[in-house]
Amino acid sequence: METLAQLAPVIILAPAIGAFINFFWGARIGEQASAIIASTASAFSFVIAVLLLLYLVNNDYTAMVVDPPLLDSWIRMDSIGVDIPWQTRVDSLSVTMMLFVTFVGTLIHIYAAGYMHGDPRFARFFAYLNMFLAFMLILITGNNFLMMFVGWEGVGLCSYLLIGFWWDKPNGVGWENSNAARKAFIANRVGDFGVLMAVFLIFWSFGTLDFYKPYELANPEVGAHGHSEEGDHGEGEDHAEEEAFTPGQPMTILIVEETGGEAGEEDGHGEDDHGSAFATYSYQDDDIEMQQLGVFGQAERMVDADADVELGPFTLSIETTLVIITLFLLLGATGKSAQIPLFVWLPDAMAGPTPVSALIHAATMVTSGVYMMVRANTFFYHADLTSFIVTLVGVGTALVAGFIALGQFDIKRVLAYSTVSQLGFMVAAVGIGAYPAAIFHMMTHAFFKALLFLGSGSVIHGMEHGHHHVAHGHGHGDDDHHDEEEFDPQDMRNMGGLKERMPTTYWTYIFGTLALAGLWPFAGFWSKDEILADSWLVFFQDGELAGAIAFFGLFAAAGFTAFYMWRQIEMVFLTDPRTEAAEHAHESPPSMTIPLVILAVASVVVGFFNLPSGTLSRVFAVGLDGIFSKHALADFLEHSILHFHIPDFQALIALGALTLGFAAIFAAHTIYGDNKAMSELWEKGDPLQRRPETGQIFGVANARMYWDEIYFRFIINPYTVAAKFLANVIDWQFWHDYFHDGVIGRGYRGMSRILASPVDLGIIDGAVNGVGKLVRFISGNFSKLQTGYVRTYAVGLFLGVVVVIVLILIPLI
Repeated sequence: METLAQLAPVIILAPAIGAFINFFWGARIGEQASAIIASTASAFSFVIAVLLLLYLVNNDYTAMVVDPPLLDSWIRMDSIGVDIPWQTRVDSLSVTMMLFVTFVGTLIHIYAAGYMHGDPRFARFFAYLNMFLAFMLILITGNNFLMMFVGWEGVGLCSYLLIGFWWDKPNGVGWENSNAARKAFIANRVGDFGVLMAVFLIFWSFGTLDFYKPYELANPEVGAHGHSEEGDHGEGEDHAEEEAFTPGQPMTILIVEETGGEAGEEDGHGEDDHGSAFATYSYQDDDIEMQQLGVFGQAERMVDADADVELGPFTLSIETTLVIITLFLLLGATGKSAQIPLFVWLPDAMAGPTPVSALIHAATMVTSGVYMMVRANTFFYHADLTSFIVTLVGVGTALVAGFIALGQFDIKRVLAYSTVSQLGFMVAAVGIGAYPAAIFHMMTHAFFKALLFLGSGSVIHGMEHGHHHVAHGHGHGDDDHHDEEEFDPQDMRNMGGLKERMPTTYWTYIFGTLALAGLWPFAGFWSKDEILADSWLVFFQDGELAGAIAFFGLFAAAGFTAFYMWRQIEMVFLTDPRTEAAEHAHESPPSMTIPLVILAVASVVVGFFNLPSGTLSRVFAVGLDGIFSKHALADFLEHSILHFHIPDFQALIALGALTLGFAAIFAAHTIYGDNKAMSELWEKGDPLQRRPETGQIFGVANARMYWDEIYFRFIINPYTVAAKFLANVIDWQFWHDYFHDGVIGRGYRGMSRILASPVDLGIIDGAVNGVGKLVRFISGNFSKLQTGYVRTYAVGLFLGVVVVIVLILIPLI
């Protein structure tokens, strides 16, 4: 089983090969072959992820760092002692991410084969999808910050390519799509600056970028005692008798040394089939050099020792250094995971094809920031100031995005703001130290949000074909579904009555909606409840203000979620059709509906993977607690995360959240149900807009709280004005027209004229011509001496003799 870990590099290689084939040969091999290659590559990565899970289960969850074959190192500068390897990390956190990223990604690939049928750049689209998946897997499998940053930048590039994929749409839509892609790219570059600064500080402070050195335990207390309860608020039966872990206890590194024979047992570790001797050492043992630890192990040791960090001329405590590092990491997370103030790019990402929206918003790019913070949990745990700011950012984002979603009419834009809001839940969970809860909600969200986005794509697909039928008066041929029409197939005001016309899409969409709303027994009920329970316990037991902010803020955001999702259900599926296109819409093909059914089932099942302990939890689990282990996911993640909470089931909180969810759904049905939102009323606006008490509030939500306008006025427009001034006035008029043409050009021409006329013609040519004239003058005069008469030459000879005699006699005289 240990050899299974060596397959880790293949999980990246498979989609990379699929992308390579489709880039160069996809257009030649046709749509079907291109889709099969891309989907098979993604599915193969999922199989590898399952095999890596088997490796962990059968090897006591011991992490493995794998060096890819034929690559001894990545960045090595022996002269200054720098060695940054390209290493793949197989541990419970990375494998959890691999599993749902590849599973959901594969379903999206299959769905896209039907959705993108007929697109002239079909093969290129699948090449981008495979490349996106490959970079995401680099991000989550890398064992150091720099390798993670390669994947971080890669998904940013692929998002740019996919969001702007339809850059050539007519009537100005192509420009909007390309601007949306550029907006995403620029917003993420702001966050990437933060990650780069954090990477520089980490390398300066610790001398390495490795998360952990090979065979170093992320949570050594788990390796020594089975489970750690540091920071655990729960007193569940699974954890009640376990020894609590507190900072300052001896922490161990597991070092594997290959031996030729049998290995003895030490600290409960036996020998394996390959003769590897296991030995444990304490982090506090002076025999263990700092260089044998990764950045997180070094941070733990330095915090325990209250060490200082030399930053050039400055000396900072390790706690202050970690605050600075984590603030930069938070800036990066606000970009990738779309938090305030950099969340504005994510709703515009709807410009891309729907499979892109599902891939970006569900399982891949937007989860990167949360994953990075959970991976760096040691840093955030020891940076109280940053953790409090993280909580504020997460709660604020959840509330703001949830409120904005109440007033949107674009079916995908509602889901986009919903994604931003749910990411706020995860970020807030990180802020209060509920790292397993953040990952749990990330996992459940990946399934039901992918379901909702793909379901919205199915709705749009049906509406486009319905409009095509009405516009052209014939059946639904294989038209180019993304040709620009006056009709907007994404506007919910054009829909209605799709329950009967698209039954599979409707029922799967209901599953996704109820899961997102956090209703029992769907997955969102368990993951949201765990975050709320963690927040309450941090406030109630620990007395921390962050817990209160998280609990009450996220509780209100959960109410927004249930309301705007049922508003969408009413407008899209339950009211009578408001357009002829809705009347003629039809169900999507099986390649699109089968992934919806699979994701709908998963939106229920995955919630039971982390059942909480407690008597009432068994009631809510309806006997499934005998099939699914309590705290299974948290216990699994405990081998990769050092500091976290595992709360018991909080019945009052769960019942309160359920009551709020049902109340919000009832309110949405009261306002939008029973055809209260029919077409003849839309001229007066949304039902909420028509009410005097809610009209202005709805207007603010519909205007997206003027975030884009504020950014345009205070950032984008000043930047554009400055850019135009620099380009037109400074660069063109001054630098080019005046300086280049006026100063340099005129000066060059004037100097050329001086050099050409007075200098070249007057002095140089005059001197040369003067020499010639002098030579001609002298030669002309001397030529007169050549008379041809002997008497003349005799006189000349006589005069010469006289001159010689005179010269001889002058000294004597």
